[in-house]
Amino acid sequence: MSKIIVAVLLLIIASVLVNRYFTNRKSAEVNITVGQEYLIENLKNVNVQTTDSGLQYETLVQGDGSVHPKATDRVTVHYHGTLIDGTVFDSSVERGQTISFGLNQVIKGWTEGVQLMVVGDKTRFYIPSKLGYGTQAAGKIPAGSVLIFEVELFGINE
Repeated sequence: MSKIIVAVLLLIIASVLVNRYFTNRKSAEVNITVGQEYLIENLKNVNVQTTDSGLQYETLVQGDGSVHPKATDRVTVHYHGTLIDGTVFDSSVERGQTISFGLNQVIKGWTEGVQLMVVGDKTRFYIPSKLGYGTQAAGKIPAGSVLIFEVELFGINE
């Protein structure tokens, strides 16, 4: 009897996981399409630049530093992350506390983008899903989402 219960539970769990996978995949496809349209429209902003990878960025405040961090450096930043609809999913600014981390420990869009900055810069990044979480959801971030971050660089390897 217990073997049957275990088998039924395993089938239910497998069914839920398969359903979640296909729902996540469909959501990712929709979000990727919407995100691509958003990024194409965003290029009409003359202040927005694009890297070869597709990362879009605009400098909001020009810093007075001269050194750019490397991917292996540790940086101290303030950031505010939103989805294209304005939903805030994370913000050190709202928490009132900067954060430090290794640039090689974050999503590709951050690693690439922050290396373009110098201390004192405040930059807005428009990160395509392929440079973010791809087709996976992450916390409050739906699968396939374009991520928008305002990032202020306070320090490198401090």
